[in-house]
Amino acid sequence: MTTSAPAGGPVAPRRGQPSLIPGLRRHTYWVYLIPGLTLLTVVILVPLVWNVYLTFTSYRGIRPPEFIGLDNWVELFGDATFWQSFRNSIAMIVAMVVVPTGLGLVLAAMLFDLVGRKFGGRVASFLRATYYLPQILPSVIAAIVIGWILRPQNGALNTLLDAVGLGALQANWLGDPRFALPSIMVVLVWVQIGYPVVIFMAALQRVDPELYEAAELDGANWFQRFRAITVSIIRPEIFVVVLTCAIAALKVFGPVYALTGGGPGTSTIVPAYYAYSEFFQSQQVGYGATIATALTVVIAALAVVFVLVQSRLEKAEERSS
Repeated sequence: MTTSAPAGGPVAPRRGQPSLIPGLRRHTYWVYLIPGLTLLTVVILVPLVWNVYLTFTSYRGIRPPEFIGLDNWVELFGDATFWQSFRNSIAMIVAMVVVPTGLGLVLAAMLFDLVGRKFGGRVASFLRATYYLPQILPSVIAAIVIGWILRPQNGALNTLLDAVGLGALQANWLGDPRFALPSIMVVLVWVQIGYPVVIFMAALQRVDPELYEAAELDGANWFQRFRAITVSIIRPEIFVVVLTCAIAALKVFGPVYALTGGGPGTSTIVPAYYAYSEFFQSQQVGYGATIATALTVVIAALAVVFVLVQSRLEKAEERSS
């Protein structure tokens, strides 16, 4: 007995019906997940579990790990250098999240609403590419070039200050604890600002230009259009940029490694570099794993908080509308 198809519609596939790939049935779709799950297990899960295990051991990378319980964690919570590294991470968040997101939002809105409308899309695209250029440079290469600029004796910055009569402002920008962290922050702002500009300009493509024109005809100035139209429409992208940049700020390593090595003293040390130094310089693998695990927990908690806040704001906006 055959089953007739409903009028005007295709025949519903029966259970166990073969797929378009010979020898593969429809219910075996999970086969396609095997490569991704294998990579996830080998590259992420196994190293993560091993790293967590090492936090409970004393291990120098040669002899087998020796289980010591919570000694590494007790030492971590009393480690002044560890807490200093997280205080420096707050400065990294300012340099890689707060400043680039704010400036990137303003620059993207100006390129889209002002430059794009008055000078054309090509000019806006060219300027967007110039802002994004530092992002495509390897962080260590960019840091080495900046290091040449900030040299205390013959660096370009001090030479320029002396040439324009501002020699009194010359400083050891990376060797003085007063200037080392602010210098790295400036470098990170320069490197990071192109990312939010590109994301926000891509998000603005779905904004109807007639909204800006209507607001302009109603007498709204640029800032009013920016606040009422730009920020409200691309709010989801703002959350994405803030979250991804915050994670990058907590994991920052390359510029610190290339420019200061965490110094002078501990003035520029960050958790990722501190974990690296314990792993490979002090050969305290168990303690380095503890620092890395603590950093992972902080990043995971931050991501969960961001997702929950975004979800609540979206629900509140839906109820209000």
